[in-house]
Amino acid sequence: MSDASYTAGQQGVHPVDERLPTGKLITLGFQHVLVMYAGAIAVPLIVGRALQLSPSEVAFLISADLFVCGIATLIQSMGVTQYFGIKLPVMMGVTFAAVGPMVAIAQQNPGTDGARMLFGAIIAAGVIAMLIAPIVGRMLRFFPPVVTGTVILAIGISLMPIGINWIFGRPDTASIVNPEHAAWLQAQLAAGGVPDGLKLAATQPNPAYASWTNILIAVLVLGTILLVSRFAKGFLSNIAVLVGIAVGGVVAGFAGMMEFHQVGEAQWFALIMPLHFGFPIFDPIMIVTMVLVMIVVMIESTGMFLALSDMCEKPIKPRELVAGLRVDGLGTLLGGLFNTFPYTSFSQNVGLVGVTGVRSRFVCVAGGVIMIVLGLIPKMGALVESLPTTVLGGAGLVMFGMVAATGVRILSRVDFHTNRHNLFVVAISIGMAMIPLAAPNFQQWMPHAVHPLIHSGILLAAVSAVLLNWYYNGAPHQTEEEVRAAGKLADH
Repeated sequence: MSDASYTAGQQGVHPVDERLPTGKLITLGFQHVLVMYAGAIAVPLIVGRALQLSPSEVAFLISADLFVCGIATLIQSMGVTQYFGIKLPVMMGVTFAAVGPMVAIAQQNPGTDGARMLFGAIIAAGVIAMLIAPIVGRMLRFFPPVVTGTVILAIGISLMPIGINWIFGRPDTASIVNPEHAAWLQAQLAAGGVPDGLKLAATQPNPAYASWTNILIAVLVLGTILLVSRFAKGFLSNIAVLVGIAVGGVVAGFAGMMEFHQVGEAQWFALIMPLHFGFPIFDPIMIVTMVLVMIVVMIESTGMFLALSDMCEKPIKPRELVAGLRVDGLGTLLGGLFNTFPYTSFSQNVGLVGVTGVRSRFVCVAGGVIMIVLGLIPKMGALVESLPTTVLGGAGLVMFGMVAATGVRILSRVDFHTNRHNLFVVAISIGMAMIPLAAPNFQQWMPHAVHPLIHSGILLAAVSAVLLNWYYNGAPHQTEEEVRAAGKLADH
């Protein structure tokens, strides 16, 4: 959709800053929530079980997660002073990069005391992440188009297995395990690092794997999205993904694939209190581990922000990038205080921005408010959770492919004719991104301390692209803003 269609009533307002009518904001925000919901609830489910908490405590973790998801999203999208918030359409959610280390901590320290140690490490890591955000933010000059395009392409490629597993499931994973996390689960199973409850679920055959019902529903969702996006006009075209998911949900309901007993058992209201498990315990080793995770998170977030910047046609400056990265730290700090986990921008929703063309950040503000409501009203959260992941599969192919296509679009502006070295930068870095996807247990003989750093294909691609670009094309120059910032720091 063109800028003109967005700014017809708001001349001079960038599409990112446009305030849409309330009804449209709620609808588009709910679309964002549906896209991220499965990933948002899976991490507290896995970690809660690893801590051997009771079902009611695990349910509390899920509600707390949704609540903080909403708060972090509001801060990131709206902006709180010039120091917090990138002010782009960003949905925040729990990062999966932290699951491995958190499960390891939980297994060694199960129960309430383990939760207090885990949340203490998360709180400290959040504070440290806010302090080091300016250092990471100055890396922006290391991301010219050849690096940016490669990293964003790697993000899209890394996301594609999620959408595919949403459709087919896993052949040896029971349905209670979210397909998004099956690769990690299989790697942990091979290393003997999975709690007994999850191990049982992981080793049982999945009778629903690649069933015709799942495939047909995913095709129906995909077909609906394509038809609506091709023939619908105006606002209806913008919610093509939501329409596709709604159609798939109705069909799945008639097919008996939706379970509503959890909706009946869930509470109407549950207040989220900080430090629910008691005062946190701060263990230095655990803190260092979680800080390493946050470094990975911030580098991945840099790639997400650059992708959104390109989709929204709104270049970001180093200080804006730093403001966005600080929210990763602030969200993680709030997560530790409210009994949940480290936060980052959700890449699924970056793809949705590309699919819909809706660039208003206030759509994600509405999504944040909806997440807070879902966290405070568990019955509504349980209703959304009843949606089968196969319904999201057809939409996932479109959204995740859109992220990859954005990377290709950026790379189309790179000179590959007179500078053939750029081909090496892209080729090798994409290969590095594929390692965790093709061989999820490749790090089994490496020190456990480095596992959080090398488990992310996005991080491997980013480091590879930056280093290869420096090797072939030389060190990047500081921007004028960075030079001025350095001068101010020297004066002080």
